[in-house]
Amino acid sequence: MLDSKSNSINSIPSKQFPVVGIGASAGGLESFKRLLAAIPEKSGMAYVLVQHLAPSHESALPEILQRVTKIPVCEITDEVTIQPDTIYVIPSNKILTTIDGILRLSPRDNIKTNLIIDVFFTSLAIVRGSFAVGVVLSGTGSDGMQGLKMIKDYGGITIAQDEESAAYTDMPLNSINAGVVDFVLTPEEIPKQLLKINISSHTGSLSNNSGKKIENDEASAFKNILKILQQLSGVDFVYYKQKTVRRRIARRMAIHKAENLGDYLNLLKADKSELESLFQDMLIPV
Repeated sequence: MLDSKSNSINSIPSKQFPVVGIGASAGGLESFKRLLAAIPEKSGMAYVLVQHLAPSHESALPEILQRVTKIPVCEITDEVTIQPDTIYVIPSNKILTTIDGILRLSPRDNIKTNLIIDVFFTSLAIVRGSFAVGVVLSGTGSDGMQGLKMIKDYGGITIAQDEESAAYTDMPLNSINAGVVDFVLTPEEIPKQLLKINISSHTGSLSNNSGKKIENDEASAFKNILKILQQLSGVDFVYYKQKTVRRRIARRMAIHKAENLGDYLNLLKADKSELESLFQDMLIPV
């Protein structure tokens, strides 16, 4: 368990990194285990697990999940600073939110059990913007749907478990049918997809190729993407935060399975609707 005294607000890391909120209800334990087992030890991301629990239920989830991963699994206590390559688990009878790099617990007095995922996802969207990821796994009801919409609206990444692998399909299907999900994947596929997007937001490529020529080609394609965006809108995105710009491009690339910036540039030239979609992603007020 984490001790809030050793995780003061003053120790908030300055480096921005993705925080992955993962929500589940009925059947969620098996989905959690499958997803966590597929995460590499050093992904550079933090993972926050929010599951529906009865108010009086003492959860053994951290101990159970620690058996399937080498990444530290910690139950949240009071206020803790979010660190990459760590898995955080909500305790029972609590509401979880995040602010300024901190995970904060509060009593569940006036919040229904079936809304706790939406509450956390909404705060994650507002605080982390394009560095927020929302994942909805197995469960009944529709919790997580509104939270995923917020994450998507703020430029983050949204994922739902596929119907075949989920023990209970209500939660993922409600989000998918609402049109707020970027990717529909099995639990094992989710970490791989997130790593692709995270790497490509820094390198500009979804492939593992390297070399000076490729670097030059990618840099040229990136400049041309910004140029055609400016031609469409009159907005020069050179003056925007480049990490944020690259993450939003990487998100669109992943959706269309573009392997590199050159491929995505060709798509933008051929498909005006995608160019407009990218422009809308860029304008999200984070």
